[in-house]
Parts: sequence; structure tokens; C-alpha cells
Amino acid sequence: MATGVEHHEGTIQVHGQVLFFREARPGSGQARFSVLLLHGIRFSSETWQNLGTLQRLAQAGYRTVAIDLPGLGRSKEAAAPVPIGELVPGTFLAAVVDALELGPPVVISPSLSGMYSLPFLTAPGSQLRGYVPVAPICTDKISAASYANVKTPALIVYGDQDPMGHTSCEHLRQLPNHRVLIMEGAGHPCYLDKPEEWHTGLLDFLKELA
Repeated sequence: MATGVEHHEGTIQVHGQVLFFREARPGSGQARFSVLLLHGIRFSSETWQNLGTLQRLAQAGYRTVAIDLPGLGRSKEAAAPVPIGELVPGTFLAAVVDALELGPPVVISPSLSGMYSLPFLTAPGSQLRGYVPVAPICTDKISAASYANVKTPALIVYGDQDPMGHTSCEHLRQLPNHRVLIMEGAGHPCYLDKPEEWHTGLLDFLKELA
């Protein structure tokens, strides 16, 4: 573990459910802002720890928190099951952000987590600093008008070997303030296939937001 980064694990209670989280923050000085990492169905907060994303972002000056979504990872035991592919009201992630005291965060949302992040992104008065969708599900369940009203800057990411990425990107391109990062030779979890490209693209986007 590199010096200069503080790591912490814990739980929060949100809407009657206990959620596990991992956190990395700069060891000295004030964090620039917060980043909230979500995950896909076969993954958890541990994915971001093993990939080095928690460490890399904290070293770059960001308070970074990865949660285990309800029913997954170490949030399994106390969570009520949520039907896969059903939109979860934006108040759920808003409560997560409040419980963790993240302020307006950047939300990174791969695959399954789109069912949580998209309603949060498109809620009236939503407080997001930035949004990084990585081939999320449920993009077709948000109206064009809802996308058009989003002011949050977005970095749309997907691998060119991922058919889901092309589909979700068609809808996400309706976001007024976006750019696209396509990872060549990468599949659905493109961040695992091309970790250096992932971290470089993500850190560049975060610098622009600062």
C-alpha cells in the first residue's frame, strides 16, 4: 500500500438496507471532490480495489468511495432483492451520497448500476459533478426529454467489442454535455481489459471537471 493514501471500510444504512463500502482518500490536504464507484452484476467494490482505481484516484487528490450495491458483494446479507433491469428511484443514490457525505460527486456507473445511476442523473435538481457511464443498462428506459435536461458533464465509455456498449451509447449521446471514449479491443468490462487506458481517460476527465 503506497503512502499518502488513507483506506477505510465500513457500512451505511440506506432505505433500510445495510451497504458495504470501501474508501480511499488523500492522506494529506483537502480532497478536490468525491468520486462514487458503482459496479456490474458480477463485480463489487473489491473490483475497483484490485484494479487499483481506488488507489489511483486517491493519489490524484480525489476522495473515492466504492459501494457494494444491494444484494451484491458484502451488501448481500441485509439487502432486499431488486429486480434486475428495473429503474431504482433517484432518491436511493441521493441517500447514499448523503450518508457518505460526498457532496456533489462524480458517479462512475458500469453495466447493471445504470438502473441506479440513470434515475439519479436525470432527477430534477440532481447534484452531480460528473457522470461516467460504462455501457450501463436501462438507457432505453429514460426519455429523450429527461436526457436533454441534464447539465452534468459526461464521459461515455465502452469497449468496441461490446455490443451493449454501442446500444447504450445511442441513448446516452442525447446528453447535451458529453464526450465518448471507445476502447479498442475491449469487451463489456472494458476497464478490466484496458486498465491503463481506463485510468488515463478517467483522470483526464476528472481534471477537466476541477
